[in-house]
Amino acid sequence: MDSNATATALGLDFGTTNTVVALADGQGGSHLVDFAGDGATGPVFRSALCFWEEERAWQGVASEAGPWAISEYLQSPLDSRFVQSFKSVAASPLFERATIFGKPFRFEDMGRLFLQRLVAHAGGRLDQRPRRVIVGRPVEYAGARADPALARQRYDAMLGQFGIELFYVHEPLGAAHSYASRLTEPATILVADFGGGTTDFSIVRIAAPGSPRRCVPLASSGVAIAGDRFDQRIVDKLVLPLLGKGGRYRSFDKILEIPGGYFSDFADWSRLAMMRNRRTIDELKRLQRDAIEPEPIGRMIALIEHEQGFPLYDAVGKAKRALSGSEEAEFRFTGGGVEIAATVRRADFEAWIADDLVRIEAAMDAALAKARVEARAIDRIFLTGGSSLIPAIRAIFDRRFGAERIASGGELTSIAHGLALIGEEPDPAEWAA
Repeated sequence: MDSNATATALGLDFGTTNTVVALADGQGGSHLVDFAGDGATGPVFRSALCFWEEERAWQGVASEAGPWAISEYLQSPLDSRFVQSFKSVAASPLFERATIFGKPFRFEDMGRLFLQRLVAHAGGRLDQRPRRVIVGRPVEYAGARADPALARQRYDAMLGQFGIELFYVHEPLGAAHSYASRLTEPATILVADFGGGTTDFSIVRIAAPGSPRRCVPLASSGVAIAGDRFDQRIVDKLVLPLLGKGGRYRSFDKILEIPGGYFSDFADWSRLAMMRNRRTIDELKRLQRDAIEPEPIGRMIALIEHEQGFPLYDAVGKAKRALSGSEEAEFRFTGGGVEIAATVRRADFEAWIADDLVRIEAAMDAALAKARVEARAIDRIFLTGGSSLIPAIRAIFDRRFGAERIASGGELTSIAHGLALIGEEPDPAEWAA
């Protein structure tokens, strides 16, 4: 696509972990936007922000996004604040604002800063905004008491200056439109989108090429379980025992188990920063002094004091991905004076996420029930999203539908591609959530 041409529509897959943008070309196709500069990771832009104090910046706080946010954070972890997966609070009435260097940031404030930096790193390809912007949204939002209307309000405020016409479409429907471009005959398809925060399903009837309306959505469903939850299972079962969970300590003449509350913040690596305060550190040091095995508590203290939450979870993610191609993987972490190494077996990982997989399969069954379509009537299954590569997830679909009906590809990019194609439909509102 000519970088100087004006796109007819833009597809924005704003994900919990990664964000991808595609531009429709006006001729029935779309092209991914590759980001430019040292540190760029092709069309995949990490959904992350880094903040640091800078006198010349707005309100004295400067920011960066994407892979550049990671670089800024790693250069100076103690003098910056790193925010990832902020999409997960979009629908949460419990979240009002985050205080960063004494300044309040609402969800929409972070979203606007994120998009500004995304545009700046796009090498000029997003300087001219198309008339239509098609934004992916999950079928079910993550978080307790999730409020879709609140999420819509926040998204509108975040995206108000990003496009003239905004349409919100369920993310698996974007993937369905992308997959439909590969099909040459009519079919009823099930799309399963495994993101960072949610797993979503859509059932779509695909008409023959050249039909007035190629795709007809039948039903959608979702559950707030996905890649981030799987990471948390590894942390809980593999990492936290190496940091003192399940250990014991002396209290006067009694031997007691270390309270689990000390480990609850490790469920979300970004919350580790909140533990870096004098009161918490002093409590942990007293606990270390009284612990039967003080060394694991010492590791926890070092991780907190040296802001090692992001590198720790990054190492967890690498081990999880390695298990998709091997029966076992090495978990290795070095940082803040702490070294942790352990072998994790795929069989153990699958046992840790077994309950999550049951809930995911139940969400798929809900989509089939809403569509009034039986499993045998599904012609093709399209799997997308990074966690779709996990063998235990693939096994669900092999068992229910047969491997011959399953397709995949473009795990991180198919949604944005399809959203841009929806933007070229005569009336994208027909697809709007």
